Amino acid sequence: MRGLVALLLGLLAASSVVLAPGVSQAWSVELLRYLPYPAWIGAGLLALVLSLRLNWLWRTASAAALLLVAWPLMGLQLHGGEAGSGRLRVMTYNIKSYHASGAGAFARIAWEVVQHDPDILVMQDAGMVDLDQRSENESVRTMLRDRKLYDFGQYIVASRLPLQGCKPGDISYRGEPHTYVRCTVLVRGREIDLITAHLLSPREGLNATRHDKLEGLDDWRQNYADRLSQARKLVQDIVTTPTPAAAPTAASKGETALARPRPLIVAGDLNAPESSPVIQALLDVGLRDAYSAAGNGYGYTHGHSLRLGFSFLRIDHILVSEGFGVADSFVGGKEGSEHRPVIADLWLDRS
Repeated sequence: MRGLVALLLGLLAASSVVLAPGVSQAWSVELLRYLPYPAWIGAGLLALVLSLRLNWLWRTASAAALLLVAWPLMGLQLHGGEAGSGRLRVMTYNIKSYHASGAGAFARIAWEVVQHDPDILVMQDAGMVDLDQRSENESVRTMLRDRKLYDFGQYIVASRLPLQGCKPGDISYRGEPHTYVRCTVLVRGREIDLITAHLLSPREGLNATRHDKLEGLDDWRQNYADRLSQARKLVQDIVTTPTPAAAPTAASKGETALARPRPLIVAGDLNAPESSPVIQALLDVGLRDAYSAAGNGYGYTHGHSLRLGFSFLRIDHILVSEGFGVADSFVGGKEGSEHRPVIADLWLDRS
């Protein structure tokens, strides 16, 4: 009994260390980041139940391990909003338009956007939304009609504020074409750089390990390498794209400085949790995650459409440069898409 409890506690403690941001870039550790969190909770609960037959030290250690699972391992955030001035609401939403069948499905997507009413909306997997023709997605077009629009491939940028210089960028991998979209948004006389990206899905790699077991690990390793390559390519574009002259500023961590005078927002379905090296590559140039700055709860955005039926991954993100304050950040409903939207209330000037 004591040996089993010790084994469970050791596994949970070791997992919490290796899964922490910046500790490991190993493909095996990355695979653990996509494990449904009930597996961690189950291990913690089992240790706690078994420890009830042991002394108080084991019970205390097991309770602490369960708290470790529920808080840092599962990504619990408990924050008050930051102070600032000049409010700006941003929303990112992977609408999975190719799965939206019938007018009702598009109406649910439109309603999700309308109830949050963002100043800037970026959508991914929106290629089936026809902005020019009347069709079953009329409700989405109606929702967008009073906004400035830019669409390219799977992306739609919809803003109440003026857009300029919108264009696609390249994040291809191993010869496979893949893009992101960059725009400049004019906000109260200021220029803000906006990027929306949809990085490669880990689905194929995960499915390979699930169906082919050990033989599928090569597919997972390649999938992970491709996603990491995309993130690094996006970082390279961010730090090298010319902007109006201003003094460079050093990044708060990492080796690359985010040398840009204009504020930057990166929003989209990045297909990785915040602790993943895929996201850390972006954070290491001076960006920060809005939900981690001002969110409350777990903020999971994906998983509810899968067999388990509930969200357990936070893979959609709004990342902002240091000059922004974050008043609040939260996730929307699950009815419109396989992904919940992420909403962030930003301050243009952080106190």
